[in-house]
Amino acid sequence: MTTQLPDFMTCIEIKEFGGPEGLVPTQRPMPSPCAGEVLIRVAAAGVNRPDIVQRQGNYAPPPGATDIPGLEVAGEVVAVGEGVAAPKVGDNVCALLSGGGYADHCVAKAALCLPFPKGFDALTAAAIPETFFTVWHNVFERGALAAGESFLVHGGTGGIGTTAIQLAKAMGARVFATAGSAEKVQACETLGAERGINYREEDYVEVVREITGGKGVNVILDVVGGDYLNRDVKAMAPSGRHVNIGFQQGSKVEFNFMPLMLKRLTFTGSVLRSQPTEEKARIAAALRAKVWPLLDAGALKPLIYKTFSLKDAAAAHQLMESSQHIGKIMLVP
Repeated sequence: MTTQLPDFMTCIEIKEFGGPEGLVPTQRPMPSPCAGEVLIRVAAAGVNRPDIVQRQGNYAPPPGATDIPGLEVAGEVVAVGEGVAAPKVGDNVCALLSGGGYADHCVAKAALCLPFPKGFDALTAAAIPETFFTVWHNVFERGALAAGESFLVHGGTGGIGTTAIQLAKAMGARVFATAGSAEKVQACETLGAERGINYREEDYVEVVREITGGKGVNVILDVVGGDYLNRDVKAMAPSGRHVNIGFQQGSKVEFNFMPLMLKRLTFTGSVLRSQPTEEKARIAAALRAKVWPLLDAGALKPLIYKTFSLKDAAAAHQLMESSQHIGKIMLVP
């Protein structure tokens, strides 16, 4: 089933790898959903750091995925492929994508579409998928964070950080977060962190030790990498879990494994985009069961910092690279 659609869509393509100026508006043929897919008229799309890395030429789309950037959208389903019982044409959904979100229409896997939470508009719903899928899988599944445990997230005011603080707090954990200014520290604490730590002025290892009575934290979510890895070991409690999802300071570092052995630590990590659809569908089902009730109740809400027109995607990337933002950066067609 489908509605009447134009022959072409407006999208943003990466004309050349490098700086934000490589993002250029263009017209492309309207895509059609294949079996198990839906076509969404995009009302809003999220900007995420993997989009930056893709634009720089360092994060190729998975085989078969479009080269158009964009990993999350919200909007109305306007066509469905073979075998799709839900969602239906006319439904409002937010969706996790492997690419294609920087456009006024995009194709999504039906299994990775979720309904708008109660009271959410398209802009707020579009800010959910990439960060909530990532945080749930890495903090609560891979990191096994449980109520009553302590949690440290680096980069507390980015899209991942603001989501991680709220979700960990809602699940009953003690939450700490690092950030780079007094304003950002305050934002972390407003969102639910027991203690924001200004990494430019304080040693987060010493602060964590002090506020945990010398025990350290049970789970760390790290987007920084580099020399943070060895420092994180010092900040972790025995049998702690460390989850890496980014390497802003590099993925190669000299690492001392002896403390890891002595403290019985677990180091893990993941990349969401390249995981099989079946695995991402499993995460979607877990979110629907465990997190959507919190969103429906208003206990959680994505923090949106600034919204740009789709044609101004380059300016949105410039803002993200400046690290001035607190929360999500969004695009609207």
